[in-house]
Amino acid sequence: MHWRITHNARVVILDPLGFLKRVITGFRANQGLLLAGAVAYYTLLSIVPMAALILILLSQVMNQQELLATAREYLQLIAADRSEALMSQISSFLKDWRVMGGTGLIVLLFFSSFAFTVLENAMSMIFHHRVAVHRRHFLLSAILPYLYIVLMALGMLVVSVISGALHYAEAQPLALFGFTFSVGPAAKLLLYLLGVLGEVLLLTSLYLVMPVGRLVFRHALVGGATAAVLWELTRHLLVWYFSTLSLVNVIYGSFASVIVILLSFEAGAIILLLGAQVIAEYERSGLAPPPTPRGPGRRQPG
Repeated sequence: MHWRITHNARVVILDPLGFLKRVITGFRANQGLLLAGAVAYYTLLSIVPMAALILILLSQVMNQQELLATAREYLQLIAADRSEALMSQISSFLKDWRVMGGTGLIVLLFFSSFAFTVLENAMSMIFHHRVAVHRRHFLLSAILPYLYIVLMALGMLVVSVISGALHYAEAQPLALFGFTFSVGPAAKLLLYLLGVLGEVLLLTSLYLVMPVGRLVFRHALVGGATAAVLWELTRHLLVWYFSTLSLVNVIYGSFASVIVILLSFEAGAIILLLGAQVIAEYERSGLAPPPTPRGPGRRQPG
């Protein structure tokens, strides 16, 4: 089997430190930390309406308690150790969502799309070399957040069904050839792996769809898997830090949960956008350098 090294890969392999420097320089030039802060803020603004909207839709076909259990598993993957603060608000909102009426549902739809809209704009700044060539129709940008919400709802539906089956198997030990097996630890591990797989697929789709133009799927998959692994390491580090060393509870008091969730979202946004910067610099490494200007008195060879 013959392996063909592309020009982009050759540039990175021959000068990895130079590539890393360009990534960091590009991230700073694009004001990556500021973009990550904006994404984190609007994610915090959107997370409760988006989760509530998804659960309202799915509660028409599934048991609400099973859906809340699945939502709790997902929120634990993105909100460090403060997922219960989000879950209590989402649960109380679900009890009274029927009193909102049509206007309330429209407001819910409006706020739930903020995070994806801001993320798309942030990706446009990082992949500015694509924006100069490709333009996305404004209607597609308008419906893209809601397509993601529908896909997330379908993913939660699948995970809820699998979770229910695993909990049933956990309550009913398996008897085989005279031996009884319990699937309790295996069920918890499988649920965690399903959540991580959902992270990988979501991040891969963000790298694949959010920037304008086309991206090679394997590049998006590698970026999504790497970002998911980095986020899992960061999440566990944040849980340890906020539970042992942090003074955020002393300083912020009743606002501590909001601060912790916001910092967790910002850490995740930095990882996401830094991964996008790596992909963007990898793409730009294959572009031809600008022509060297001719000095006075030089003749163009012909």
